[in-house]
Amino acid sequence: MSTTRIGIDLGGSKIEACVLSPEGREHGRRRIPTPRADYQASLRAIVSLVEELAEGAPAVVGCGIPGAISPATGLVKNANSTWLIGRAFDRDLAKGLGRPLRVANDANCFVLSEAGDGAAKGYGVVFGVILGTGVGGGLYLKGSALVGQHAIAGEWGHNPLPWPTDEERQGPACYCGKAGCIETWLSGPGMARDHRSKTGEQLDAAAIVARAEAGDAGCKATLERYVDRLARSLAQVINIVDPEVIVLGGGLSQVAALYTAVPGRLGRYVFSDHIATPIVPPKHGDASGVRGAAMLWSPEEAMAALEGQVL
Repeated sequence: MSTTRIGIDLGGSKIEACVLSPEGREHGRRRIPTPRADYQASLRAIVSLVEELAEGAPAVVGCGIPGAISPATGLVKNANSTWLIGRAFDRDLAKGLGRPLRVANDANCFVLSEAGDGAAKGYGVVFGVILGTGVGGGLYLKGSALVGQHAIAGEWGHNPLPWPTDEERQGPACYCGKAGCIETWLSGPGMARDHRSKTGEQLDAAAIVARAEAGDAGCKATLERYVDRLARSLAQVINIVDPEVIVLGGGLSQVAALYTAVPGRLGRYVFSDHIATPIVPPKHGDASGVRGAAMLWSPEEAMAALEGQVL
């Protein structure tokens, strides 16, 4: 266990941590609620999780965040967990941990996991999707996640919803300052807002899906609108990137209709005479992002980082 890798997935509602052995096997996992809107408490929670899982042993840490470290400022940008924005998160967390640390976008961590040994193993070009509290995306190209010049590669969630109907214009306000972003429609809170606007019912996404599957007409209509918006949004990605496979992650990736109904809709929107892009669920489920965070370090890199370190 001398090259123990600890992964952290800092989400809007939960923080998950796992220990990954050099062989890629999990040796422990913890999950706690995220201290929302409290930056210092979030840092303390991560440090506590790492120390609990490391048990005093040398370890490197990889952390996925719902945003990115700006190459221009070194501060967090684009985080739907808005209390992270403008913070020197990687430096602050490294100081608290006293361990080697790498930080990456959570969707990039997710796609690394699924392309490495998950549902997209063997594919050269992969688009990984996060459908949860927010909407993120990561691109995997022939062995690594694409970060991009501005650290925003794959961030489809802050493009406008494609081919909007008159009813969908101008779109809901987004925390990014614009309106009608894909995230405002396809996130869990976005589905709940859409359902409330049509029915007056205050339900979360999980309840809407469960009631739709049980035959509730209003919830079925909400899920139908969601399916079509997801098809439009993924079609735009296919038109630009043309990935070999799309892997869905996040809480909404558990919705069976996304795999049965969305592929049949793509042909309406993709600029091609046929559509063969598979849309698949994650092999590693909602643990995939935290595994990918640990995989920000290869076993060899972890060993090199820990050589001579006294903890």
